[in-house]
Amino acid sequence: MTTALVVCAHGTDNPAGQDVVRSITEQVRRRLPSITVRDAYVDVQIPALPDVVNELVAQHDSVVIVPLLLSSGFHTEVDVADVVAAHAHVVAAPALGPHELLGDVLVDRLHEAGAEAGDPVVLAVAGSSRPSGAADAEVMLDLLRRRWGGPVSLGYLAAREPSVSDAVTAARTDRQQVAVASYLIGPGFFHDRLQRVVDVLVSEPLGDDARLAELVLLRFAEASQPVDAR
Repeated sequence: MTTALVVCAHGTDNPAGQDVVRSITEQVRRRLPSITVRDAYVDVQIPALPDVVNELVAQHDSVVIVPLLLSSGFHTEVDVADVVAAHAHVVAAPALGPHELLGDVLVDRLHEAGAEAGDPVVLAVAGSSRPSGAADAEVMLDLLRRRWGGPVSLGYLAAREPSVSDAVTAARTDRQQVAVASYLIGPGFFHDRLQRVVDVLVSEPLGDDARLAELVLLRFAEASQPVDAR
């Protein structure tokens, strides 16, 4: 039996953000030389997820979709779920986050930006109107708090409150700088917005860190078990 892996990202018109997804996908491909690994997108970019899956189901016994997304939400619960529902031998893994590895990457990015232990941190998440997305953000907040030597609060870039700007204002003290942890895969629309927040340190997105590729592989291994058992 043959299984294909689809690394499914949101999509962006930012070339640097596109390169991040391609790099992560290529890292996964190198680790799985006997598996067909494709990238696909739920918005902005092509190839679209349904088109890629339709092609792969004609060539393979099963297909596993791993969302290159940091939390549950509309894209996992509607876009990805609809594709899975349309095919008997297609399954989807959960979103990459929340996960311990992502907490480790966030801390590294904060230190790279110049943040120091004790500095207040605002975890900046894209935001989702879906309850599952909000729940995932809270779990990720707790994972970062366990790793950071100072207060950590949550700020949203869309859909929910408090906004990142409001969260920064609430976190600011007279003696300490505030750092914003960019909980985003790569450069693009939301990270551009973060860089307009004044008088704060803003970390780089998670990027094509090898730990994201490792997490894709983990999600694939977990999700492919029931597929292979059919």
